[in-house]
Amino acid sequence: MSDPIQNISSSDPKRELLRHTVATVAYRGGKAVRNAPAGFADFQAGQGTRTPGQILAHIGDLFDWALSIAMGQQKWSDSKPLPWEGEVERFFSALKKFDDFLASSESLHAPSEKLFQGPVADALTHVGQINILRRLASAPVKGESYYVAEIQTGRVGADQTKPKREF
Repeated sequence: MSDPIQNISSSDPKRELLRHTVATVAYRGGKAVRNAPAGFADFQAGQGTRTPGQILAHIGDLFDWALSIAMGQQKWSDSKPLPWEGEVERFFSALKKFDDFLASSESLHAPSEKLFQGPVADALTHVGQINILRRLASAPVKGESYYVAEIQTGRVGADQTKPKREF
């Protein structure tokens, strides 16, 4: 293995902010994928656009990639989308694996800022795309004040707190 860029404990503020961001992806992403109507995975807004299933598969790939970077063994793959529920499970599983690594005492082999600006920020963008596609598919997700949402570092599974203020 190469020398780690950061040998960090869980008290590192950058690593903790990255973990909180991953929990934010879980919260917002969970809301975007929850209760999607039948057939939504294959909805296409226009010719040449990704379907929600393809976008969700890409998000899973992003977090697999983030983990590989963090471990010092960068690897990318383009996964073929699973059926919607399988892809939703993969989404949360990939988040958990990445968060578990960030929560560990293992050395981080990339700067937190690079992990944020690449795969994590990209995932947030794609969660927004899924929300837009939900609206276009006549199955909108309610808006919410995410500032008051109860997002907790480490809570990266499908089980999220209920929204405090939707509109």
